[in-house]
Amino acid sequence: MTDKDISKVKELLAHPRKIVIVPHKGPDGDAMGSTLALKILLETLDHDVELIAPNDYPDFLKWMPYQEEVLIYEQEKSRCDELISQAEIIFTLDFNHLSRAGEMTDSLEAATADFIMIDHHQQPDDYAVVTYSDVTMCSTCQMVYHFFENIGLTDHITPQVATCLYTGIMTDTGSFRYRSTTSRTHLVLADLIEKGADNTSIHENVYDTSSYNQLQLLGVALQNLQVVEELRTAYITLSQEELDRYNYRKGDTEGFVNYGLSLSGIIFAAIFIENKAENIVKISLRSKGTFSVNDFARKYFHGGGHINAAGGRSDLPLKETVEKFISILPEYRTSLAG
Repeated sequence: MTDKDISKVKELLAHPRKIVIVPHKGPDGDAMGSTLALKILLETLDHDVELIAPNDYPDFLKWMPYQEEVLIYEQEKSRCDELISQAEIIFTLDFNHLSRAGEMTDSLEAATADFIMIDHHQQPDDYAVVTYSDVTMCSTCQMVYHFFENIGLTDHITPQVATCLYTGIMTDTGSFRYRSTTSRTHLVLADLIEKGADNTSIHENVYDTSSYNQLQLLGVALQNLQVVEELRTAYITLSQEELDRYNYRKGDTEGFVNYGLSLSGIIFAAIFIENKAENIVKISLRSKGTFSVNDFARKYFHGGGHINAAGGRSDLPLKETVEKFISILPEYRTSLAG
Protein backbone atom coordinates (compact mmCIF):
# COMPACT_ATOMS: atom_id res chain seq x y z
CA MET A 1 0.00 0.00 0.00
CA THR A 2 1.17 3.53 -0.74
CA ASP A 3 1.33 6.24 1.91
CA LYS A 4 -1.60 7.92 0.13
CA ASP A 5 -3.66 4.70 0.34
CA ILE A 6 -2.87 4.26 4.02
CA SER A 7 -3.89 7.84 4.80
CA LYS A 8 -7.12 7.44 2.83
CA VAL A 9 -8.06 4.21 4.62
CA LYS A 10 -7.35 5.74 8.02
CA GLU A 11 -9.52 8.71 7.06
CA LEU A 12 -12.39 6.47 5.92
CA LEU A 13 -12.24 4.34 9.08
CA ALA A 14 -11.68 7.22 11.51
CA HIS A 15 -15.23 6.99 12.88
CA PRO A 16 -17.96 4.30 12.82
CA ARG A 17 -19.31 3.69 9.32
CA LYS A 18 -21.81 1.42 7.59
CA ILE A 19 -19.63 -1.14 5.83
CA VAL A 20 -20.38 -4.01 3.46
CA ILE A 21 -17.74 -6.66 2.69
CA VAL A 22 -18.04 -8.80 -0.44
CA PRO A 23 -16.13 -11.91 -1.63
CA HIS A 24 -16.33 -13.27 -5.18
CA LYS A 25 -19.02 -15.65 -6.43
CA GLY A 26 -18.27 -19.23 -5.43
CA PRO A 27 -16.20 -18.11 -2.42
CA ASP A 28 -13.30 -20.33 -1.39
CA GLY A 29 -11.20 -20.48 1.76
CA ASP A 30 -9.21 -17.37 0.93
CA ALA A 31 -12.32 -15.35 0.08
CA MET A 32 -14.20 -16.38 3.22
CA GLY A 33 -11.15 -16.22 5.48
CA SER A 34 -10.24 -12.70 4.38
CA THR A 35 -13.79 -11.30 4.54
CA LEU A 36 -14.59 -12.87 7.90
CA ALA A 37 -11.31 -11.66 9.39
CA LEU A 38 -11.97 -8.12 8.16
CA LYS A 39 -15.57 -8.17 9.46
CA ILE A 40 -14.56 -9.38 12.92
CA LEU A 41 -11.78 -6.82 13.33
CA LEU A 42 -13.77 -3.85 12.01
CA GLU A 43 -16.60 -4.67 14.38
CA THR A 44 -14.19 -4.35 17.32
CA LEU A 45 -13.71 -0.73 16.14
CA ASP A 46 -17.50 -0.11 16.37
CA HIS A 47 -18.21 -0.14 12.65
CA ASP A 48 -21.56 -1.54 11.47
CA VAL A 49 -20.39 -4.38 9.22
CA GLU A 50 -22.29 -6.79 6.96
CA LEU A 51 -20.63 -9.59 5.00
CA ILE A 52 -22.59 -10.48 1.86
CA ALA A 53 -21.50 -13.47 -0.23
CA PRO A 54 -22.94 -13.69 -3.76
CA ASN A 55 -23.84 -17.35 -3.23
CA ASP A 56 -23.30 -20.16 -0.76
CA TYR A 57 -19.89 -21.58 0.12
CA PRO A 58 -18.61 -25.11 0.89
CA ASP A 59 -19.54 -26.96 4.06
CA PHE A 60 -15.87 -27.48 4.94
CA LEU A 61 -15.69 -23.73 5.69
CA LYS A 62 -18.81 -23.57 7.83
CA TRP A 63 -16.98 -24.06 11.12
CA MET A 64 -15.19 -20.70 10.80
CA PRO A 65 -15.73 -17.96 13.40
CA TYR A 66 -18.78 -15.76 12.76
CA GLN A 67 -19.66 -17.56 9.51
CA GLU A 68 -23.25 -17.85 10.73
CA GLU A 69 -23.54 -14.06 10.26
CA VAL A 70 -22.79 -14.22 6.53
CA LEU A 71 -25.67 -13.10 4.31
CA ILE A 72 -26.15 -15.01 1.05
CA TYR A 73 -27.25 -12.66 -1.73
CA GLU A 74 -29.07 -15.37 -3.71
CA GLN A 75 -31.23 -16.09 -0.65
CA GLU A 76 -31.93 -12.52 0.56
CA LYS A 77 -31.66 -10.23 -2.46
CA SER A 78 -33.93 -7.41 -1.27
CA ARG A 79 -32.30 -7.13 2.14
CA CYS A 80 -28.81 -7.29 0.64
CA ASP A 81 -29.60 -4.68 -2.02
CA GLU A 82 -30.81 -2.34 0.71
CA LEU A 83 -27.64 -2.85 2.76
CA ILE A 84 -25.47 -2.21 -0.30
CA SER A 85 -27.38 0.99 -1.14
CA GLN A 86 -26.98 2.24 2.46
CA ALA A 87 -23.28 1.36 2.75
CA GLU A 88 -20.72 4.12 3.16
CA ILE A 89 -17.75 1.83 2.47
CA ILE A 90 -17.71 -1.40 0.45
CA PHE A 91 -14.71 -3.72 0.63
CA THR A 92 -14.27 -6.18 -2.24
CA LEU A 93 -11.88 -8.96 -1.35
CA ASP A 94 -10.20 -11.68 -3.43
CA PHE A 95 -11.50 -10.33 -6.75
CA ASN A 96 -10.81 -7.25 -8.82
CA HIS A 97 -13.68 -6.95 -11.33
CA LEU A 98 -17.22 -6.33 -10.10
CA SER A 99 -18.48 -8.91 -12.60
CA ARG A 100 -16.96 -11.59 -10.34
CA ALA A 101 -19.75 -10.85 -7.85
CA GLY A 102 -22.32 -12.59 -10.07
CA GLU A 103 -25.89 -11.39 -9.56
CA MET A 104 -24.66 -8.73 -7.13
CA THR A 105 -22.86 -6.84 -9.89
CA ASP A 106 -25.67 -4.42 -10.79
CA SER A 107 -26.28 -3.54 -7.15
CA LEU A 108 -22.57 -2.92 -6.53
CA GLU A 109 -22.24 -0.80 -9.67
CA ALA A 110 -25.16 1.36 -8.50
CA ALA A 111 -23.74 1.84 -5.00
CA THR A 112 -22.66 5.30 -3.82
CA ALA A 113 -20.18 3.93 -1.27
CA ASP A 114 -16.42 4.35 -1.37
CA PHE A 115 -14.89 1.07 -2.56
CA ILE A 116 -11.72 -0.48 -1.15
CA MET A 117 -10.24 -3.42 -3.09
CA ILE A 118 -7.84 -5.94 -1.56
CA ASP A 119 -6.81 -8.62 -4.05
CA HIS A 120 -3.92 -10.61 -5.52
CA HIS A 121 -5.23 -11.45 -9.00
CA GLN A 122 -3.86 -10.00 -12.21
CA GLN A 123 -5.23 -7.00 -14.14
CA PRO A 124 -7.31 -5.18 -11.50
CA ASP A 125 -10.13 -2.87 -12.54
CA ASP A 126 -10.23 0.77 -11.39
CA TYR A 127 -13.55 1.06 -9.52
CA ALA A 128 -12.07 1.57 -6.01
CA VAL A 129 -10.88 4.74 -4.23
CA VAL A 130 -8.20 2.52 -2.65
CA THR A 131 -6.80 -0.41 -4.62
CA TYR A 132 -4.43 -2.66 -2.71
CA SER A 133 -3.32 -5.11 -5.39
CA ASP A 134 -0.27 -7.37 -5.25
CA VAL A 135 -0.06 -10.36 -7.61
CA THR A 136 3.07 -11.65 -5.84
CA MET A 137 1.11 -12.38 -2.66
CA CYS A 138 0.10 -15.98 -2.02
CA SER A 139 -3.38 -15.06 -0.80
CA THR A 140 -5.76 -12.23 -0.07
CA CYS A 141 -5.63 -13.32 3.58
CA GLN A 142 -1.93 -12.47 3.76
CA MET A 143 -2.76 -9.12 2.15
CA VAL A 144 -5.43 -8.46 4.80
CA TYR A 145 -2.81 -9.16 7.47
CA HIS A 146 -0.51 -6.57 5.86
CA PHE A 147 -3.49 -4.22 5.47
CA PHE A 148 -3.97 -4.38 9.25
CA GLU A 149 -0.22 -3.95 9.66
CA ASN A 150 -0.11 -0.86 7.44
CA ILE A 151 -2.93 0.92 9.27
CA GLY A 152 -1.68 -0.04 12.74
CA LEU A 153 -4.29 -2.65 13.68
CA THR A 154 -2.29 -5.85 14.23
CA ASP A 155 -2.86 -5.52 17.97
CA HIS A 156 -6.58 -5.96 17.23
CA ILE A 157 -6.04 -9.43 15.70
CA THR A 158 -8.00 -11.76 17.96
CA PRO A 159 -7.77 -15.58 17.92
CA GLN A 160 -10.89 -15.58 15.70
CA VAL A 161 -9.31 -13.16 13.20
CA ALA A 162 -6.06 -15.14 13.26
CA THR A 163 -7.98 -18.37 12.61
CA CYS A 164 -9.72 -16.91 9.55
CA LEU A 165 -6.50 -15.52 8.08
CA TYR A 166 -4.56 -18.74 8.68
CA THR A 167 -7.32 -20.74 6.97
CA GLY A 168 -7.24 -18.61 3.83
CA ILE A 169 -3.45 -18.67 3.55
CA MET A 170 -3.40 -22.44 4.07
CA THR A 171 -6.07 -23.20 1.45
CA ASP A 172 -4.77 -20.78 -1.19
CA THR A 173 -1.22 -22.10 -0.97
CA GLY A 174 -2.11 -25.80 -1.07
CA SER A 175 -0.99 -26.10 2.56
CA PHE A 176 2.02 -23.87 1.90
CA ARG A 177 3.41 -25.87 -1.04
CA TYR A 178 3.06 -23.31 -3.85
CA ARG A 179 5.92 -21.08 -4.98
CA SER A 180 4.03 -17.98 -3.84
CA THR A 181 4.56 -19.13 -0.23
CA THR A 182 7.53 -17.03 0.90
CA SER A 183 9.57 -16.58 4.07
CA ARG A 184 7.38 -13.54 4.72
CA THR A 185 4.30 -15.77 4.51
CA HIS A 186 5.73 -18.05 7.19
CA LEU A 187 6.49 -15.05 9.43
CA VAL A 188 2.85 -14.01 9.09
CA LEU A 189 1.72 -17.56 9.90
CA ALA A 190 3.95 -17.64 12.96
CA ASP A 191 2.40 -14.42 14.23
CA LEU A 192 -1.12 -15.74 13.57
CA ILE A 193 -0.33 -18.85 15.64
CA GLU A 194 1.05 -16.60 18.39
CA LYS A 195 -2.21 -14.65 18.25
CA GLY A 196 -4.33 -17.78 18.71
CA ALA A 197 -4.72 -19.67 15.42
CA ASP A 198 -4.73 -23.41 16.22
CA ASN A 199 -3.04 -24.79 13.11
CA THR A 200 -3.83 -28.44 13.88
CA SER A 201 -7.57 -27.93 14.35
CA ILE A 202 -7.74 -25.68 11.27
CA HIS A 203 -6.16 -28.40 9.10
CA GLU A 204 -8.51 -31.02 10.55
CA ASN A 205 -11.61 -28.86 10.05
CA VAL A 206 -10.77 -28.20 6.40
CA TYR A 207 -9.21 -31.45 5.24
CA ASP A 208 -10.51 -34.20 7.54
CA THR A 209 -14.26 -33.76 7.14
CA SER A 210 -14.91 -35.54 3.83
CA SER A 211 -18.20 -37.38 3.38
CA TYR A 212 -18.45 -40.94 2.07
CA ASN A 213 -20.06 -39.63 -1.13
CA GLN A 214 -17.25 -37.13 -1.65
CA LEU A 215 -14.63 -39.88 -1.49
CA GLN A 216 -16.67 -42.02 -3.86
CA LEU A 217 -16.81 -39.06 -6.27
CA LEU A 218 -13.04 -38.71 -5.99
CA GLY A 219 -12.79 -42.37 -7.01
CA VAL A 220 -14.85 -41.62 -10.13
CA ALA A 221 -12.69 -38.59 -10.90
CA LEU A 222 -9.51 -40.68 -10.69
CA GLN A 223 -11.05 -43.36 -12.91
CA ASN A 224 -11.78 -40.62 -15.46
CA LEU A 225 -8.22 -39.24 -15.30
CA GLN A 226 -6.56 -39.05 -18.72
CA VAL A 227 -2.93 -38.28 -19.56
CA VAL A 228 -1.49 -36.66 -22.67
CA GLU A 229 1.99 -37.92 -21.95
CA GLU A 230 3.87 -36.24 -24.81
CA LEU A 231 2.55 -32.84 -23.69
CA ARG A 232 2.90 -33.52 -19.96
CA THR A 233 -0.79 -32.81 -19.40
CA ALA A 234 -3.45 -34.59 -17.34
CA TYR A 235 -7.17 -33.91 -17.18
CA ILE A 236 -10.24 -35.13 -15.33
CA THR A 237 -13.91 -35.00 -16.35
CA LEU A 238 -17.00 -35.22 -14.18
CA SER A 239 -20.44 -35.32 -15.78
CA GLN A 240 -23.64 -34.09 -14.20
CA GLU A 241 -24.81 -37.68 -13.96
CA GLU A 242 -21.69 -38.64 -12.01
CA LEU A 243 -22.13 -35.67 -9.69
CA ASP A 244 -25.77 -36.54 -9.10
CA ARG A 245 -24.96 -40.18 -8.44
CA TYR A 246 -22.95 -39.18 -5.37
CA ASN A 247 -25.18 -36.30 -4.22
CA TYR A 248 -22.65 -33.63 -5.11
CA ARG A 249 -22.54 -30.63 -2.79
CA LYS A 250 -20.66 -27.35 -3.24
CA GLY A 251 -16.98 -27.87 -2.43
CA ASP A 252 -16.97 -31.66 -2.92
CA THR A 253 -14.52 -31.43 -5.86
CA GLU A 254 -12.15 -29.01 -4.11
CA GLY A 255 -8.56 -30.07 -4.79
CA PHE A 256 -9.44 -32.83 -7.28
CA VAL A 257 -7.48 -31.09 -10.06
CA ASN A 258 -4.29 -31.39 -8.02
CA TYR A 259 -4.31 -35.18 -8.36
CA GLY A 260 -3.52 -34.79 -12.05
CA LEU A 261 -0.66 -32.44 -11.25
CA SER A 262 0.72 -34.93 -8.69
CA LEU A 263 1.59 -37.41 -11.48
CA SER A 264 5.30 -37.69 -12.20
CA GLY A 265 6.29 -35.59 -15.21
CA ILE A 266 2.98 -33.70 -15.45
CA ILE A 267 3.18 -29.88 -15.49
CA PHE A 268 -0.36 -28.98 -16.63
CA ALA A 269 -3.60 -30.32 -15.13
CA ALA A 270 -7.26 -29.57 -15.69
CA ILE A 271 -10.65 -30.68 -14.44
CA PHE A 272 -13.89 -30.23 -16.38
CA ILE A 273 -17.09 -30.32 -14.33
CA GLU A 274 -20.46 -30.32 -16.07
CA ASN A 275 -23.08 -27.96 -14.61
CA LYS A 276 -26.38 -28.45 -16.37
CA ALA A 277 -28.21 -26.00 -14.09
CA GLU A 278 -26.10 -23.16 -15.51
CA ASN A 279 -25.59 -24.91 -18.86
CA ILE A 280 -21.82 -24.56 -18.64
CA VAL A 281 -18.72 -26.63 -17.95
CA LYS A 282 -16.67 -25.31 -15.05
CA ILE A 283 -12.92 -25.59 -15.50
CA SER A 284 -10.04 -25.51 -13.02
CA LEU A 285 -6.46 -25.36 -14.27
CA ARG A 286 -3.17 -25.90 -12.44
CA SER A 287 0.46 -25.89 -13.56
CA LYS A 288 4.05 -26.12 -12.42
CA GLY A 289 6.91 -23.83 -13.34
CA THR A 290 6.43 -21.00 -15.81
CA PHE A 291 3.47 -22.35 -17.79
CA SER A 292 0.75 -19.72 -17.27
CA VAL A 293 -2.71 -21.19 -16.82
CA ASN A 294 -3.90 -17.62 -16.24
CA ASP A 295 -3.07 -16.74 -19.85
CA PHE A 296 -4.51 -20.05 -21.08
CA ALA A 297 -7.80 -19.53 -19.23
CA ARG A 298 -8.14 -15.91 -20.36
CA LYS A 299 -7.47 -16.76 -24.00
CA TYR A 300 -9.70 -19.80 -24.40
CA PHE A 301 -12.13 -20.23 -21.49
CA HIS A 302 -13.44 -16.83 -20.28
CA GLY A 303 -11.40 -17.06 -17.09
CA GLY A 304 -8.18 -16.16 -15.37
CA GLY A 305 -6.41 -16.24 -12.04
CA HIS A 306 -2.72 -16.76 -11.32
CA ILE A 307 0.22 -18.14 -13.26
CA ASN A 308 -0.10 -21.60 -11.69
CA ALA A 309 -3.78 -21.65 -10.69
CA ALA A 310 -6.73 -20.39 -12.69
CA GLY A 311 -10.32 -21.14 -13.59
CA GLY A 312 -12.70 -20.69 -16.46
CA ARG A 313 -15.85 -21.96 -18.10
CA SER A 314 -17.12 -23.30 -21.40
CA ASP A 315 -20.54 -22.89 -23.00
CA LEU A 316 -19.94 -26.03 -25.07
CA PRO A 317 -21.11 -29.50 -23.94
CA LEU A 318 -18.66 -31.48 -21.81
CA LYS A 319 -17.39 -33.72 -24.63
CA GLU A 320 -16.87 -30.78 -27.00
CA THR A 321 -15.16 -28.74 -24.29
CA VAL A 322 -12.61 -31.51 -23.73
CA GLU A 323 -12.11 -31.89 -27.48
CA LYS A 324 -11.45 -28.14 -27.72
CA PHE A 325 -8.95 -28.36 -24.84
CA ILE A 326 -7.08 -31.25 -26.46
CA SER A 327 -7.00 -29.48 -29.82
CA ILE A 328 -5.36 -26.42 -28.25
CA LEU A 329 -2.57 -28.28 -26.48
CA PRO A 330 -0.29 -28.74 -29.52
CA GLU A 331 -0.05 -24.93 -29.80
CA TYR A 332 1.90 -25.09 -26.53
CA ARG A 333 4.14 -28.01 -27.49
CA THR A 334 7.35 -26.07 -26.90
CA SER A 335 6.47 -25.01 -23.37
CA LEU A 336 4.73 -28.24 -22.39
CA ALA A 337 6.97 -30.84 -23.97
CA GLY A 338 10.14 -29.06 -22.81
